[in-house]
Amino acid sequence: MQKTILLIFAFVLFLNYSFAQSQEQIPVRMAMVGLSHGHSPWIFNRKDKTDVDLVGIYEPNRELSANYTKRYGLDPKLFYTDLDKMLEETSPEAVLAFGSIFDHLEAVEKAAPRGIHVMVEKPLTYSLEQALKMENLAKKHQIHLLTNFETSWYASTEKTYQLFQDTDKFGEIRKAVFHHGHKGPKEIGVGKEFLDWLTDPIQNGGGALIDFGCYGANIMTYLMKGRRPVSVTAVTNTFKPEIYPKVDDEATIILDYGDAQAIIQASWNWPFDRKDMEVYGETGYVISEDKSRMRLKTWGQDEERIEVSPKDLGVFVDPFTYFAKVIRGEIKMEKHSLYSLSNNMIVVEILDAARKSAASKQTVFL
Repeated sequence: MQKTILLIFAFVLFLNYSFAQSQEQIPVRMAMVGLSHGHSPWIFNRKDKTDVDLVGIYEPNRELSANYTKRYGLDPKLFYTDLDKMLEETSPEAVLAFGSIFDHLEAVEKAAPRGIHVMVEKPLTYSLEQALKMENLAKKHQIHLLTNFETSWYASTEKTYQLFQDTDKFGEIRKAVFHHGHKGPKEIGVGKEFLDWLTDPIQNGGGALIDFGCYGANIMTYLMKGRRPVSVTAVTNTFKPEIYPKVDDEATIILDYGDAQAIIQASWNWPFDRKDMEVYGETGYVISEDKSRMRLKTWGQDEERIEVSPKDLGVFVDPFTYFAKVIRGEIKMEKHSLYSLSNNMIVVEILDAARKSAASKQTVFL
């Protein structure tokens, strides 16, 4: 009898192991919804990876589709100009939204009722009204809804979070300053399709405020473990109206948490590209110069320079691999983590309030 039980137990373990192995080996079927975002080439430059199978691409702009077909040697049969048809015929497990920010809502509206998971390019959306619709759809249909930021791949972002868990060394966070931006999308030469919607107040919801203000809001929400600020104050300018007549190209956002502040500097006017931040605690600071180089200082100690790597900290540098592992259940996102829906709902709330504050020239209380 005991031998029979042991055999059954061993067989069950074998089945579980075999199922786990088969799940790991089966690529996640993903489809793209839009190609106009300047980051859309990322997925075509990972041909050595086998965790994702690209099964379809929805792009209504036939000229843009033709350009991608030629540039990356893609099968023309991958392309669709009808989103519903693409989803029905290709049966993806997940979609990647690489169109305008305004179009993120449609991607979720089409995918969620079909049980298809969604990852959008940052930010989740620009309107709190749209975000609430997306959140309701994701929860109702029990899908994952992720937002991808380049700074989520930065080892320095995760290291900063980890260092401030040690409140005995650095104290509680009191101030953070975020610098994100570049010379401007036209100045750095983004594609026409990207520039057209990036500088449109409807399709993008704003200019630098939305494009780069979202980074600081996302990271600060992570550092504050999902806390919402008490108030948002913002000032926007358009220093280059001849280039950006419809949207802002300069934005400063102040977040007040009652016991901490964040200053988010988002710009299309930096003389060079920037993605760096400073976080100050009660007894020390952590300054991230870029994705890997950092400076640390605490009371009574000399400043220390360190360099961190994604591998050492368990940071994923490929958002598609991360998304695939979330879908397969190999990763469980923390509620306030950088990709998570709860974090990015707060990001949208901050951006929405910042736009209203800049327009009214008044502080907006959440």
